Amino acid sequence: MSANTRGAGTNQEGVRRHNLGTLLRHVHRTGEISRAELTTQMGLNRSTIAALVAELESRGLLEQGTSSTGRRSAGRPSPSVRLAGTGPYVVAVDLGVDRAVAARVGLGGQVFERAEATIAPGAEAWQVGAAVAGLIRHVVAVADRSTSLLGIGVSVPGMIRRSDGLIRQAPNLGWQDVSFGSILLAALGLDVPVTLGNDGDLGAFAEHRRGVGIGVDDLVYISGNVGVGSGVIAGGMRIQGAGGYAGEIGHLSFDPAGAPCHCGSRGCWETVVGAHAIAEAIGCPAEQVVRLGEVLDGYATPPRALRPIAANLGRGLAAVANAFNPSMLILGGYFRPLHRLLRAEITAGLAERALGPAKEALRITSPGLGGDSVLLGAAEIALEPVLTDPIGSLAAGVQDAHARLAG
Repeated sequence: MSANTRGAGTNQEGVRRHNLGTLLRHVHRTGEISRAELTTQMGLNRSTIAALVAELESRGLLEQGTSSTGRRSAGRPSPSVRLAGTGPYVVAVDLGVDRAVAARVGLGGQVFERAEATIAPGAEAWQVGAAVAGLIRHVVAVADRSTSLLGIGVSVPGMIRRSDGLIRQAPNLGWQDVSFGSILLAALGLDVPVTLGNDGDLGAFAEHRRGVGIGVDDLVYISGNVGVGSGVIAGGMRIQGAGGYAGEIGHLSFDPAGAPCHCGSRGCWETVVGAHAIAEAIGCPAEQVVRLGEVLDGYATPPRALRPIAANLGRGLAAVANAFNPSMLILGGYFRPLHRLLRAEITAGLAERALGPAKEALRITSPGLGGDSVLLGAAEIALEPVLTDPIGSLAAGVQDAHARLAG
């Protein structure tokens, strides 16, 4: 075989795998779509689409049916393609300051099983890893024996190095330079793909892909998880920064003469709108700070003491709007109930400091995924490999991992 022939074969295989991933991504985002629509959206002929669907169906990822909602040909319903009911899955972990949530999530963002555990104050990383491993075993144990585990996605309230997933800083957990992925795999006794991400970034990713931000190419998700962080989508792409540390808006300078911040600086925005500031304003006991969202959910009318905080939240959002010019600001975590209680004060604070053009057509809203934005974002990053290369992701070792976890 000549070098040119080998190159052509390799290129054709690469194109085929790319097309398989693109087709699966379409179904992942819609849940069900007709083959005629896939033909139009992917720009391929019907026979090629049929062959791609058949291969993904043989791999247990898709199944076919008949849909009356798709395009019709000669008066007949267009064949539909949907996600397989017992297809492969990932485990998503939302690691908070006081608790961890793990869920078994399939393609399409369907949550099949979830479990939660409390994290003791000051717990060391290996202790948290053991607790999370127990949650993972629990959610996997009830899965169908014929399915497979594709990977694990973990959300962390901290700065994650993009190159290797090292947690550089997670101040509210008391962690620095922690390889939590390795700790978790050691606790599980497995070798499966583990991807870590910042909670704000993953919240933005999930809301853009399947939440209130569907079709919105420029948005910022503001995360309230004791501290304050964010995730930025610009031009439809996640903005992560050179090392992966973009989005730490809680440490923007708000008042240079303000209170000391745990980051080592002074007067950060987080010191005036973060969980501790809110808790102090309403007299919330220290042990309830980590569950501040639930505390705020209990209010039918806002305490007067929260009004200055809401105004400062709006003023900080103005800086975010001026810097990134998003069309949507999504308030997650404990900012979600704060927005419900004090929408007018937040809006007024933003209007006070936002540049005129930056606030044109800008909308402040709550997450479309409720409290699951970050969890589903962790699932999405774990699913990325199979959406890029479905065939390569369905490795025998990963299938074995499911069998070992399920017992």
